[in-house]
Amino acid sequence: MTLPTKIVVIGAGSASFGENTLAALLRSRKLRGSTLALVDRNPETLDVVRRLAERLNREWDAGLTLTSHTDHRDALDDATQFVVSAIEVGAREGLWRRDFEIPLQFGVRQPYAENGGPGGFAHALRNIGPVLNIVRDMEQVCPQAWFINYTNPMIRICDLVNRHSRIRAVGLCHQIFIGYVMVGIALAKDLGIEVPEGIVGMHADITQIPLHERVKEQIVPRLDIRAAGLNHFSWILSICDRQTGEDLYPLFRRRFFELDPAFEPLTRRVFEAFGLFPVPGDTHLCEYLPWLTDPVTKPWEKYNIRLYDWDMMAAVREFQHERLQRMADGELTLESLEETDSEGALEMIENVAGAGTHYHLAANLPNAGQIANLPLGAPVETPVVVDGAGIHPVHVGSLPEPVAELLRREITVAQLCVDAAVEGSREKALQCLLLDPVITDIETAKSVLDAYLTEYKAYLPQFWK
Repeated sequence: MTLPTKIVVIGAGSASFGENTLAALLRSRKLRGSTLALVDRNPETLDVVRRLAERLNREWDAGLTLTSHTDHRDALDDATQFVVSAIEVGAREGLWRRDFEIPLQFGVRQPYAENGGPGGFAHALRNIGPVLNIVRDMEQVCPQAWFINYTNPMIRICDLVNRHSRIRAVGLCHQIFIGYVMVGIALAKDLGIEVPEGIVGMHADITQIPLHERVKEQIVPRLDIRAAGLNHFSWILSICDRQTGEDLYPLFRRRFFELDPAFEPLTRRVFEAFGLFPVPGDTHLCEYLPWLTDPVTKPWEKYNIRLYDWDMMAAVREFQHERLQRMADGELTLESLEETDSEGALEMIENVAGAGTHYHLAANLPNAGQIANLPLGAPVETPVVVDGAGIHPVHVGSLPEPVAELLRREITVAQLCVDAAVEGSREKALQCLLLDPVITDIETAKSVLDAYLTEYKAYLPQFWK
C-alpha cells in the first residue's frame, strides 16, 4: 500500500493533462490519503480542472485532498517527493507556426520545427526560463523531490534540470509505443494482430491516433521491445516474444521491408542505412537528421513529411477544453476518463512512494553509463526500474558507432541551447544553430538567430541585457 504523499502538478490546466494524468492519479487506490496540488497560471483553466478533479474525487471516492494555485511557489510546501510539470509557454500552435515561418524567410525550410532544428531551439528557449524558475524554488523548498517532466523539447528541458540545478529529473514520453505499433503492423500476420484499415503513417493525426491505439493494445502485451537513445531519437535494440522468448528482430527486419515503401519512408531508409530501427516515426525522426532540408531536392516531399496541422490542433485543443468544462459542470459522464494512461507519472509515483517495483519501457535520465558510448550526464532514454529508492536506468551497453555519432551531435546541440538560454549567451546560441543539422550557412544562422530573439524578446529578456 502506498503511503500518503503530496503531488504537485504544474500546468494542470492543459487539456491533455486533464484528460490523462489527472484521471489516472485520481483512479489510483494506492494514493488514497494523498494531497494533489493543481497549479496553473491561467485562473480560468485552473478553475475548470479543479472542479473536474473535485468531481472525480467525489464520484470515484478517490480519497485525495485537493488544492489549487496560480503560483507554483504556493504549492511546493511539503512536496517532498513529486513535482509533475506539463507547462508550455503558449499559445502553443501559434508560436510553433512562427518557429517554422521565421527561418523560412531566410531560405531554411524545416521538416517539423518542434523539438529539433531552429524550431526546437526557439521552443526550448521559451520554456527554459519558467522551468528553471520552478526548479530553483524546488531547491529551496523541496530539494529531494523528483521533477517529473512532460514539457518539450524533452532532451533540452531534462538537460537543463540535470546540469543547472540540484533537482532530480525524469522525463516521460509515450513515443516508444509508436515503435510497438510499427512492429505490430509488420508482424501482424505472424502474430495474429488485427490491423485496422486506414493506417497510412505514424504522424500525430486525429484520424490516425485511434487506429494506432488498436494495434498498440494488441502488441504491447505480446512483445518486449527494448529501445535506447534520446527522446524522439531512440532505436530498437531487441524484440522478444513474451510467450516464447523468441528473438523476433530478424523476422521483423524481413517483414518491415515487405510493407508498402510509402509507409514511413524515411524510417525505412534510415533502417536500411544504419541497421537499427528508429522508434519515433518519420515526423519526429526527421528533426534530428541532416538530409531533410535541401531546397533543390525537397526531400520532405520525397518522404512525405507532413507539417503539424496547427489550425486543426488548435481547434482540437479548444474542443478538449470545452469537453473538460462540460465534465466539470456535470453535463458529461466520466466514462471516457476511466481508462486513461498517465504516460508514466502514476507508475513513478506509486512505486517510489510505496516501495513497489516497476519496469518502465522508456524514461529520460542523466547518462550514468546506461548507454556506454554517449557522454556521461547527457539526458538519455532507456528502460528504467522504479522502486522505493528511486528511478534507476537499465544499462544497455554501447550503440553502434554511426548511430551514437548522430546522437552525440544532437546532445551537443541541445546542451549549447540550454547553456545559451541560461547565460543569455548569443555566442552559444549561434554555435547551437551552426551545429544543428538543419542549418547549412553561417550568415543564415545569424539571421535566424536575430529574427528569433527579436520576435520572442518578451520571453527572452536574458538576451537583451
